[in-house]
This record gives sequence, C-alpha cells and structure tokens, in this order.
Amino acid sequence: MDMAVTVTSEYDFDTPVDRRGTWSVQWDGIADRFPVPDLLPFTISDMDFTCAPEVLAALQRRVAHGVFGYTDWRNDDFRGAIRDWFKERYDTEVDPATLVYAPSVLNQISQLLRMWSAPGEGVVVHTPTYDGFRKAVTGLGRELRGVPVNDPELTFLEAELARPDSRVLLLCSPHNPTGRVWTDAELGAMAELCERHGVAVISDEIHADLTHEGYVHRPWTRYARGRWALVTSGTKAFNFPSLSGSYGFIGDPDEHAAFVRRMDTGEGLASPAVLSLTAHIAAYREGGAWLDAVRAYTYGNLRVVAERLNSAFPELGWRPPQAGYLAWIDLRPVLGEGVGDEVLQRELVERQGVAVMPGGTYGAPGFVRMNVGCPRGKVEAGVGALVRGVAAVRG
Repeated sequence: MDMAVTVTSEYDFDTPVDRRGTWSVQWDGIADRFPVPDLLPFTISDMDFTCAPEVLAALQRRVAHGVFGYTDWRNDDFRGAIRDWFKERYDTEVDPATLVYAPSVLNQISQLLRMWSAPGEGVVVHTPTYDGFRKAVTGLGRELRGVPVNDPELTFLEAELARPDSRVLLLCSPHNPTGRVWTDAELGAMAELCERHGVAVISDEIHADLTHEGYVHRPWTRYARGRWALVTSGTKAFNFPSLSGSYGFIGDPDEHAAFVRRMDTGEGLASPAVLSLTAHIAAYREGGAWLDAVRAYTYGNLRVVAERLNSAFPELGWRPPQAGYLAWIDLRPVLGEGVGDEVLQRELVERQGVAVMPGGTYGAPGFVRMNVGCPRGKVEAGVGALVRGVAAVRG
C-alpha cells in the first residue's frame, strides 16, 4: 500500500507552536494525568495548530471593538451561519428555530439527561466509551449501559434499549475514540429501535467536521423521531475549545422551550461568550478551506502512524480511522491479552518520555489513543517512541 503523505497547503501546520506556559491542559497539565513532568503529550483532543486565519482576524476585530457586554445568541448571523454550514457540508436542511445554545457539548448532554431520565435509570452508550460520557452519566447517578461499537445486527443495542428503564441512547457520531462513521442504514435502524422502545436520543456530533474522504457524516436530524437532540460545536474541528460554546437542535417545540428555559433561568446562562459566537460565525462563513487543509494534514499524520506501526508490527494491520485525528490502536495482537495498561504506560512515560492515553480510560485495556493533531515532526517522534515502547514490553 502506498503510504505517501505529501500534502500541499497554503497553511503552515509543520511549524511547532510553543504551548507551554499558556495554561494548556495537554502541555501544562500533563502532571494531572501522568506522574512524570515534561513529557511529549498526545493526550487530550485539541490540536497544536493555530486557528484558521479567518477566525483569528474576526476575533481581533471583535476585541478591537472593546465592549464585551451581555450578548444574545438568538441572532441571524449565528443562526444563519449554522444553517448554511449544514446545507453546504451535509446537504441537510436545519430549522434555525430549533437551535439551542450552551457553554459546552457536555453541558448540553448533562442538561438533557436531567430532563429525560431519573437517577438509577439507564443511559445506553457504545463501548469503548469517551470518558466524558462516563463521567456525565455516572456523575448524575444514571446507570451507564454499554454495547459494543461493532454490533452488525444491533443485537446488543436492541437488548439494552428494550430494558424497561433504559431512557436515553447517548450516541457519539462519529464515534470517539474509534473514529467510526455510522452508515445510513445503521443510523436508520437505531432511530427505529429507539422509537419502538420509547428511548430518547442525544447525538453528540462534535467530530463530524473531521470526517475523512470516502466517508459521509449524516446528521441525526435526518433520522429524528420521538424525543431527540443533536448537540455539537465548531470548537473541535476549528480548534478553539477554550473559547467555549456549543449549540444543538431540539425538534419538539415543548422540549426546545423547556431546554431554553432551563438554561436561561435555572442555570443562569442566557448570555453566551461573545468571542465564541464570533469564532463560530467566522469559521462557518470563511474557514472551510482551512478545515479541509487540516483534515488532509492530520490524515497524513495518521498514515505516518500506520506506516511506522505496520512496518514494526505487521500483525497489527492498523488502518487510520474514518474520522478525526485520534489514532485508536489495538495492541493486543502484539502484546497479548495479559499485558495491562500499566506495564506499557510505565515504559512510555518513564523511559520513552511520551504521554499517550491508555485504552482503559475508555473501558478498553490493551488499546491506546494517540492524538496526532499536531506537526508531523511531533507525530514521528511520538510514534517512534510508541514503537520502541511496545517492542520493549514485548521483549
């Protein structure tokens, strides 16, 4: 297989940006997750790239205005940018009247879980499971009910949805950490099952804009039946998560009104962060070329990972994910079932000097999740360390 990774772009993703000393969770907060300081990190899912120049220019203009008073997200610029983005990128019509706003996707999910379930009731997720989902569900006292992400006949999913106290399917689309892009048939079948069993759907689509060529993301609004919400944000794909801000769609007018009322009154979050609105509008109106370039570049990084891993360990046969810049790697064919995460992590941290997320964080020991949203030189250093670490543990 040709593993060439040449990518031409007007944007510079190769030059490193020093993020140390910027309160970065990935770089400065490394000691919170790993016992050794100054590791080369491939952990939390943000990118080491600067924002799209179009987004930076819009932010600079807004800052230059100098007034940052209370702001209304219910404006035509924000709503229109989202509407047009869904039409352009996903050939999907969305109704701006169904739009809602929240500080983050996880905040939206938590509010919806409170609305649509009670403590002790079941929330169904696909495994392996993004750790933010696990924390949100269990932190609210709901029961996390996992079904395998590879469930061709949806047998396991239907069994969990059919339980009388299963209330919500918390869908990750595309899936984190595997990068799986659900097919039209799969999404349609999920919608039918949830309607049949009276289960609400919350579809987290924050990774949608990072779907790779050859795969098609389909927004949940196409399959919406019964009680549902689509939650997402431009912060992941355009790399401005610290500006906060997310949005979603809730089709039922009463459910929509209840969510907005909850945010405006009970949560006291009627006014959004104005720089988040500014960044979203600029990203969706002007940032498409940058996004396409960053998707191509990070896919090239994933191909570097595949080339190095499969050259060292042919039995892996590792392939890049269908979406995203997170390499989800099953190391059990090399290390066997008996080697726990802690053995490999000790080697990677103490001897190789890199921080890579262990699969156990997502309920899948024997895997690792490696963030390659970074300059190619960093990827090459990281995958080299991973190869050496795995070889050392295998012996």
